[in-house]
Amino acid sequence: MTRSAPTGRRADLWPARLHVVTGKGGTGKTTVAAALALALAAGGRRTLLVEVEGRQGVAQLFGTPPLPYEERRITAAAGGGEVRVLAIDAEEALLEYLEMFYRLGAAGRALRRLGAIDFATTIAPGLRDVLLTGKVKEATTRTSGGHRVYDAVVVDAPPTGRIGRFLNVTAETAKLAKVGPIKTQSDGVQALLRSPMTAVHVVTLLEEMPVQETVDAIDELNRLRIPVGHVIVNEAQTPLVAAGKVSQAELRRGLTAAGLPTDKATVTGLFAEVKNHLTRQELEDSLRGDLVELGRPVLELPLLSAGVDREGLDVLAAALLAAPTP
Repeated sequence: MTRSAPTGRRADLWPARLHVVTGKGGTGKTTVAAALALALAAGGRRTLLVEVEGRQGVAQLFGTPPLPYEERRITAAAGGGEVRVLAIDAEEALLEYLEMFYRLGAAGRALRRLGAIDFATTIAPGLRDVLLTGKVKEATTRTSGGHRVYDAVVVDAPPTGRIGRFLNVTAETAKLAKVGPIKTQSDGVQALLRSPMTAVHVVTLLEEMPVQETVDAIDELNRLRIPVGHVIVNEAQTPLVAAGKVSQAELRRGLTAAGLPTDKATVTGLFAEVKNHLTRQELEDSLRGDLVELGRPVLELPLLSAGVDREGLDVLAAALLAAPTP
């Protein structure tokens, strides 16, 4: 298998092989994860976009039917690359695990018919995360013919409120299982997640709650010694007016110059809109300062006025590759 080497620019910006994308619900982390998978596939490379929450958000994003538990090509990337996608199902992953380590293929299917597999993954949420992170690790490190199957793996991960528990679950499992394949798998996952091969990127909006969750999540990841990558501000908007005070007289002169109505109601209404916009702008500038203080590279993605479609994902992917070097 021969693929183009990553450009120096991309290698500097996104040096990890496993990219975990999290963020407060509603910040667009699935969109950012898909755009990042496209960016990292550019130039003839191959990336795997992994979904772990069973929401089928990636299928909705690309306008495809619900995705099965198998790796399949979902789109091409610039320069001849390709993005494959995998929607991990915990039940299927457990059957795969039983077959791989215990040769229980037929027995596992029997357990499934009895409902035991569903029972086990439902009553033990931690077990689900062990299986999900284990599958992510397997895909990240898989080789074929002496070459890695994927140049990069991008995970659309659980939201910030659950990311620490999700990524640290195998560390807790390793404390319980002293020997055996579970111990071996847990140790392997933890080694990967705490190595330079991994980066957790946190997506946020320039709003108070998402920024606060970003701060909390990065603090938790630092305490767990899991590498934090970029802070990605999604849907950033260009300021409509320059910072500073704007008078009604200035607005009236501007309206006159543009040949627009200058009656009192128009000027007063426009003045109120400008004041609100400047207040919002000041808040966003303050939140940007909070994000910079986290000490991680911060980059901003533009708001897609036409909504998120395939063309929009390419716009975001290009912005991710053009981000300034940390």
